[in-house]
Amino acid sequence: MYHYYNPEAETMPVTQLKELQAKRLHDTVKRVYDHVPMYRKKFNEAGLKPDDIRSVDDLEKLPFTVKQDLRDNYPFGLFAVPMEEIVRIHASSGTTGKQTVVGYTKNDIRIWGEVMARTLGAGGVTKKDIGHISYGYGLFTGGLGGHIGSETIGCATIPASTGNTVRQITILQDFKPTFLLCTPSYALTIAEYLEDNKIPLESLNLKFGFFGAEPWSESMRAEIETRLNLKAYDIYGLSEIIGPGVGYECEDQCGLHIAEDHFILEIIDPNTGKQVPDGQRGEIVFTCITKEALPLIRYRTRDIGCKIPGLCSCGRTCVRMAKPSGRTDDMLIIRGVNVFPSQIESVLMDLGGIAPHYQLVVERENSLDRLTVLVELTEENFTGEVRRLEEINKKIRSAIESTLGIAVTVKLVSPKSIQRFEGKAVRVVDKRKAK
Repeated sequence: MYHYYNPEAETMPVTQLKELQAKRLHDTVKRVYDHVPMYRKKFNEAGLKPDDIRSVDDLEKLPFTVKQDLRDNYPFGLFAVPMEEIVRIHASSGTTGKQTVVGYTKNDIRIWGEVMARTLGAGGVTKKDIGHISYGYGLFTGGLGGHIGSETIGCATIPASTGNTVRQITILQDFKPTFLLCTPSYALTIAEYLEDNKIPLESLNLKFGFFGAEPWSESMRAEIETRLNLKAYDIYGLSEIIGPGVGYECEDQCGLHIAEDHFILEIIDPNTGKQVPDGQRGEIVFTCITKEALPLIRYRTRDIGCKIPGLCSCGRTCVRMAKPSGRTDDMLIIRGVNVFPSQIESVLMDLGGIAPHYQLVVERENSLDRLTVLVELTEENFTGEVRRLEEINKKIRSAIESTLGIAVTVKLVSPKSIQRFEGKAVRVVDKRKAK
């Protein structure tokens, strides 16, 4: 039996959904043209008027929005409503420039609660469940996004936030939450603490986990499900669009369902800007068609993914997207080869005997790029026997080089020596940027 939070919306006939999208798209384009100077300027430069946009097929006529547009209009220049209608402000970390600022009206918050309730409901959560939210609260959208979805369903909700793993374990044991929201890397940190302190999984009551905010492989999913004895669901979102809840897995775990009555998905060739066929990888682009405060048009996310052809057996009629394989701005170019951290993660997890913690270090020596992969071994494999370690190193290096097609250096490190992070894991250290 499949679970839905809003079956009427989630199983809407495709024809009806397209008609709804067309109306909402036209209304949104008119709203931003009338109220956001940047969009009025972009549309005028393209020779476009709102009445030129009548269907989803007209999307390609519209100009793209990129992150720099948000920074150029910092902090509130892209808001489409007056400040007295804004009830919430979030922002990105701003680690690579000015932070991107996101505003919400009351109705935007309601929509966010709705799509996050669908996210949790698709995994089987009902109002009888108890939620443990271990994403960060604050300007980051993860914590409050998960929280509002849980409360919208009607669950008892624990705002644990990040950090203090000892206290988190105590809450998991004593309050008996049934579902967990955090990054996949932090889920493994929790599992590691349980194992190190010989705390039995039976002392917890977790059934589901909803993990996102960083790329993670199917191998890592299997690792989390085994070590925490729960079903692990992928969730997708970004603050500029609304936060978590843009895409979510159902119980079949065969792609991320997109809340298409609120967000229109495109996959484009990042070089040409043209849409690519279903099943072909490209850059993920979203258009918001119900948001009031910050309705972005054709926002280039820099995430890499593809649409999955056909409908899901769960009965949801919205389009599905494959789990993003990385980001164009996280992609490393090593001696002319495109490298995504997720590729290396998949190789390492499939080999076995390796802890799910690794780091990529990129350096440049004499104008030549060099990639070193730090690999953390498990206790049983970190024996200290030189021949055994040499065999493991060779096996890992051969597997990575076969996948990437370039030479790499593998450095085996002792258990628990790679830094753990309560939020997003730092997988890449690019020392070329420091020179």
